Parts: sequence; structure tokens; C-alpha cells
Amino acid sequence: MIGISGAPGWIFRLTLLALAVVCCVIVLGSWTRLVDAGLGCPDWPGCYGNLVVPQTATEIQLAQALYPGSPVEVEKGWMEMIHRYFATALGILILLVALGSWVYRRRLYYPFKHTQLLLAVVLLQGAFGAWTVTWKLWPQVVTAHLFGGFITASLVTILLIRLARMGRLVRPLRIRQTRGSLRIWALVGLLLTIEQIFLGGWMSSNYAAMACSDLPACNGQWWPAMNFAEGFNLSQTLGPNYLGGLMDGEARKAIHMMHRLMAVLLGIYVLLLARKLWQQPDIRLHIIAGVLVGLFSIQFGLGLANVYWHLPLPVAVAHNFGGACLFVNMMVLNYILFSRRTKVSYE
Repeated sequence: MIGISGAPGWIFRLTLLALAVVCCVIVLGSWTRLVDAGLGCPDWPGCYGNLVVPQTATEIQLAQALYPGSPVEVEKGWMEMIHRYFATALGILILLVALGSWVYRRRLYYPFKHTQLLLAVVLLQGAFGAWTVTWKLWPQVVTAHLFGGFITASLVTILLIRLARMGRLVRPLRIRQTRGSLRIWALVGLLLTIEQIFLGGWMSSNYAAMACSDLPACNGQWWPAMNFAEGFNLSQTLGPNYLGGLMDGEARKAIHMMHRLMAVLLGIYVLLLARKLWQQPDIRLHIIAGVLVGLFSIQFGLGLANVYWHLPLPVAVAHNFGGACLFVNMMVLNYILFSRRTKVSYE
């Protein structure tokens, strides 16, 4: 018999904790990447064959003998391992939620498949984390790993919403136009956000953030010489060490300028989407519209600050986290509009 009670309290609390931990993982991941500590430990899952970073002179000597091509840098090693510890904690939390969900899978509206998908994504993220190290910061994997973190955050957030809705009557969504029209607007907004995140991740993984060091032009030129073919070559080979990037200046400028141009396009679209949402009578859509505009405005400002102040670490980390927040909110908007439980009241 299918139950109709609300979500189990312990599942909800674990999911809430998982959201806090995934935020930490995203921040630590960007911090690790920006301080060039992505290869602070040349192996995985340990660090020079240990679960902690070598500390004493003897441990460092043994580690250096084991990996002669990777000098021990204790500070960078700890940055990498702290990121891994948090990622492991996140994996354990999601595993507990996924296993516990088998007990409640027959409850009405229980998001059982959602929890299993979330576990699969987290396991895949672990694999990407390993490949990031073993494939020496291959840009394709680094970019996918960053985007995977954003997907994980969005899935955890939507899981919280679905758990909170269990056992409750979901208030109909009040709109003045067909939901199909709003769905298209929201879906296009999500696709543009994904494209911008890819460009940001690709720029970071190829060390192109400072390819243009001034504003609003690029190194004094409105349209500098750029190599788009090399800049967006997605078939870079495995083998080389990509720490610091291997592209030339013109290729990096192409990536940087595309990220700038797409930011302007996305900003215009976010304003138009927000206007569509504000025209609806439902306060929930007004809140999402305000959050989207606010987040993008902060993101745009942080992007300008990165160039103007030459990529200060706290600003760069905040810009990365802001991208995650913008993506999560776009995902939440699409979930609300596409959810089977979201009934519509036309006005």
C-alpha cells in the first residue's frame, strides 16, 4: 500500500547538510584550481601514497622518491586533500540518502529515482576527480568536473524542494499566458546559462582568464587577433601536463572574448526572462525573477572585477560560486514549470 505521509525528517536533514557540503566542495574546488593546486597530489585518492599530505622530512623524502617528477608542495597538497575530504563527505551523505530511499520508495510523490540519479552523478563526479589528477588537468575533464559540481548542487536543491512538497497540497501556479510559452523561455535561459558556464570553465581550465587585462577593450584593442580554431579545439590529446595551459595568446583571447560576449547576451536574456516572470501574478515567479537578476548582476560585477584587479583570489572564487548559484536557480525555475505536481491556474 502506498503511503501519503511527508518526507522522513532524517532524509530531509541529510539532504540539507549535503547542500551545505556541496557548496563547500564547489568553493574549495575553485580555490584549489585557482592556486594551481590541482596537481598538489600527483596520485588519487591519496597524496603521494598516503591519506594525508607528507609532513616530516622523512615522509617528504619517501614521497619524492615515489614520485620524482612531482616535487612535494605541502600547502598545495593540503588544499587538494581538503577538497577531497569534503567531496568524500558529500559522497557518503548522498549514499546514505540513496540507500535510505529504498525504505520509502513506495510513498506517494517520494523522489526515489531522483535520489538514485543523484548518487550516480556523485559517483561520476568522483571519477572525474580522479581523471583530473591522473590525466594531468586535461581541460575537457576539468571543465566537465566543474560543471558536474554545478549539476550536483542543482539536483540536491531540487531534491530538497521535492521532499518539502511531500504530504502537502502544492498551490497552483498562477500565470497569465500558456505555461508552454514560459517553459520555452525558461529552457532557453537554462541553455544559455549552460553555454556560459562551459565558456567560464573552458577559460579557467585553459588559463585564459587574464588573456585580456583591461576593460572594456582587450589589451587596448576592441577586436584583437584571436585563434578560435585552437581556442575551441575540444580534441586536445591526453599525455601532456596542462598545468598553466598550453594554448598560445591568440587562442586564449578567443576564449576570453567569447566569454565576455556571451555574458552580455545572457544578461539581456535574463532581463527579458525576468520581465516575463514579473508579468505573472504568482509571487513565486516574482521571487525567482528577482533572484535571477540579482545573481546575474553580482556575477557581471565580479567578472569585471576579475579583469580590473587582475584575478584576485577571493573575487575569482566568488565568481565561480555565483555561476553555480545562477545555474541552480535556472534549474529550479525549469523544475517548477515542468513538474507534474505544478498545476496551473490561468488568469
